[in-house]
This record gives sequence, structure tokens and C-alpha cells, in this order.
Amino acid sequence: MNDLKVMVIDDSKTIRRTAENLLKKEGCEVVTAVDGFEALSKIAVNKPDIIFVDIMMPRLDGYQTCALIKNNQTFKDTPVIMLSSKDSIFDRARGRIVGSTQYLTKPFTKDDLMGAIKEFAPDKG
Repeated sequence: MNDLKVMVIDDSKTIRRTAENLLKKEGCEVVTAVDGFEALSKIAVNKPDIIFVDIMMPRLDGYQTCALIKNNQTFKDTPVIMLSSKDSIFDRARGRIVGSTQYLTKPFTKDDLMGAIKEFAPDKG
């Protein structure tokens, strides 16, 4: 997991801090953003290997953020994992339509995060 750059986009400070702590313990470099607008500028600078994005956020929600990432030639292949406190077929389908790679339900565990990273992030050896 070394040198793996993970971005966590969530308007909840608690969720951001929890994810950041879990991922840092696993040796990941973590970049956080409070919403889609902040995330888009940070993605360009930090070029994360995998992105976790909350669905329910003000201004730019997770679906819109994911769609913008996927519409960008540079980042269209970056895995985007949706995070949501509600787990419905509709939400999962909508996540797939905008190009998300996977869907995790909150509260997530370290195993949820690491499982998604192991499965979808590019292998950095």
C-alpha cells in the first residue's frame, strides 16, 4: 500500500478523519476534501490513485463529482468509490451510471476501505 494516494471527499469532518486515520495506518497517503469543488482542484494537483466520495454533499453531490471526474480525460480511469449511509438499488444504479467503480455503505470499516483499495487501486508493488 506504500505510495498509494487515496482521496476522501466527505462533508463530515468525522468521516474524513476516520478514513484518513485508517488509511494512514495502512501506509497510504491521504488527501481529503470537504466537497466536490474542493476535490476537483485537489485531484488535479495530487493525482490520487483511488477516490472515495460521499454521495450526500452540499453544492456538488457525489454523483456530480464522480461524473466530472469521469468526464476528465486525465482521471477517467481513476477508480471512484461511492460512500452512502443509505443502501438502495436506486443509489447503486445511479452510482454506476455516473461511472463509479463500487459502492460502500456507511459506517464503513477498515476492511471495507482496504478491500476496495486492494481490488481497484492500481498496484504500486
